[in-house]
Amino acid sequence: MWLWSSVARLLLAAALGGGVGLERTVHRKSAGIRTSMFICLGAAMFTIMSDVMPDPSVGDRTRIASNIVQGVGFLGAGAILHSKGTVIGLTTAATIWVVASIGIACGAGHYLLATSATLIILVALNLLGYLETRAGLKNISMSYQIKGKNTPELLDNVNKILEESHHFMRDLQMAQVKDEARIVFNLTCTESEHEKLQAELKTHPEIESITTFDATTEE
Repeated sequence: MWLWSSVARLLLAAALGGGVGLERTVHRKSAGIRTSMFICLGAAMFTIMSDVMPDPSVGDRTRIASNIVQGVGFLGAGAILHSKGTVIGLTTAATIWVVASIGIACGAGHYLLATSATLIILVALNLLGYLETRAGLKNISMSYQIKGKNTPELLDNVNKILEESHHFMRDLQMAQVKDEARIVFNLTCTESEHEKLQAELKTHPEIESITTFDATTEE
């Protein structure tokens, strides 16, 4: 009976962790199906073993669970990236951390609690993300390609516009071929701010064309 109960807990942990990972994969985020499944399954396995391995007279059953939280914290830290003042991956790191808690709940036999937590996470990731997008609160990283005739003048005009709006270019690339100048850079801000900046850039006669691509939502 103990064996079949443990297997059921592991299967539930794998299913719930995989469900959260599927949502991350659909939105092209790190910590996808297998990663989330293994984190949840591993946390459940450690929790099950913490009920079997320690001798009640010499061991503390809560130590393994507490170490799961610390160990998963390192995994979450690996999902957070810092790039020139921009921090991305915080939502993924938090998801990794909470998936481990689901695994602990499954391992402890709290099936309804684990399932409810998973549903809350999925609703939060999708519904709240949708509301943030609709309200224009979510940051979007977008690549800009701007063409003109002279590189220094082109760069000077773009810098002035960005400085006025308190935004900064990342990963700047410049090229000058005869009478055609081109600068490419990445910019992170909300969708409405992107639209405003593009409208401002188009008003400058030195700027001949503006192309945007590779728009990704940062979480």
